[in-house]
Amino acid sequence: MTALCAMGIFILSWPFPLQAALDPEEESTVKVFEQYSPSVVFIKNASLQWDWFSTYLYEVPQGAGSGFIWDNQGHIVTNFHVIYQAYKIEVFLSDQQSYEAKVVGVSPDHDLAVLKINAPEKLLKSIPIGNSKDLRVGQRAISIGNPFGLDYSLTTGVVSALGRSMRSIGGRKIQDVIQTDAAINPGNSGGPLLDSSGNLIGVATMIYSPSGASAGVGFAIPVNTVKRIVPQLIQFGKIKKVGLGLVLVPDHVRERLRLKGPMIFESQAGGAADQAGLRATQRDFKGDIIYGDVIMSLDDRRIKNNEDLIEYLEDKNAGDKINIKFLRGQEEQSTTAILQELMD
Repeated sequence: MTALCAMGIFILSWPFPLQAALDPEEESTVKVFEQYSPSVVFIKNASLQWDWFSTYLYEVPQGAGSGFIWDNQGHIVTNFHVIYQAYKIEVFLSDQQSYEAKVVGVSPDHDLAVLKINAPEKLLKSIPIGNSKDLRVGQRAISIGNPFGLDYSLTTGVVSALGRSMRSIGGRKIQDVIQTDAAINPGNSGGPLLDSSGNLIGVATMIYSPSGASAGVGFAIPVNTVKRIVPQLIQFGKIKKVGLGLVLVPDHVRERLRLKGPMIFESQAGGAADQAGLRATQRDFKGDIIYGDVIMSLDDRRIKNNEDLIEYLEDKNAGDKINIKFLRGQEEQSTTAILQELMD
């Protein structure tokens, strides 16, 4: 530091700049946050609780989470577990105003839900949709959410692993889950996971931690799953499922019988499996059990258990043809089935 005196005036000169310039990576992260944090919302939900003494119903806070704007129609995407059993849901936008939300559709098997709010269109800025198929381990991952109720927090990390699987609240496996070390704390659930360009690559859904705090292992539902599920929830309020129209023998029974694939217990008359000539378990005229066909592969993909079969059909559409190899007794056979939409 130097000091000059002229006519009684002191001038101080510092040998370093007052503000250091950001490096390109920091600039990129700041830009992503400033551009897309207004698309992230804070979600609060409440449930009804019965007071046994007064016989009144009370509205009590149940939890909070994050979500993000899907389109300019007011659709909001979040996790199913964020709004599970909620009686009332409030969505807070970047203007700090709250909007009551209605549930448009849910998919517990994918831990996804779509809400809708009536808000000014100028506030409904969506996030560009990426492609999780192109992700690579080591690339940058950015999570924006509301951890512990603190609005608009950003954490950064990398894509730590791909192809993980996790159990949804409904007990089904979610496949191709993204693992990241970007901190995902309570309240981040339902918020977006972005790449370095600000494209949506996943929906933050959970952490793996005995204490419940972020421990460097967070998970996100891949955006390709989101792109497939959300439009159906908006249009139909549910997922349109397709299948073969059959009931499988439970896996624990299959294991006891030492079968190498799912066994058909029942089939719907006139359904896809029935029309393809697959045989269900039945009894002969003496009352002895005749075991149903055991499915070995679908389109040459090995099917080991019931979950394998369900997972394979999940991405299919009604009318798709699949080649099925199966065992009838000790004889291997094959057939072709045309998938049908399953009724609730």
